[in-house]
Amino acid sequence: FLHDQIGWIFSSSETVIKAVTDLSILLAFTILLNSVQPVLSGVAIGSGWQSFVAYINLGCYYFIGLPLGFVMGWIFKSGVKGIWTGMIFGGTAMQTLILIFIVMRCDWEKEVVQFLLL
Repeated sequence: FLHDQIGWIFSSSETVIKAVTDLSILLAFTILLNSVQPVLSGVAIGSGWQSFVAYINLGCYYFIGLPLGFVMGWIFKSGVKGIWTGMIFGGTAMQTLILIFIVMRCDWEKEVVQFLLL
């Protein structure tokens, strides 16, 4: 929906318009994931799992996202689209899935009791 028209807002250059058209779907996925991931991260950090969340963040971005982005961008010759896709799926999406799993598996009753004992 309008992904091929958005580029005209920024430029009349066909190169810019094509780039915006090609990358707009990745931007949509990024916005979607970045609306969920910070909430999950905040829940985990607020529950006292700061160091665990930091390790997840570092692991997902540096050990999965960057290598996947490199492979997709340079090895598969996908350029910016490949780098961005690798970072989305290797970094943000993976981190979101891990945090969803952690938050869903948490015993929240136990967390409340631990908080009340402080």
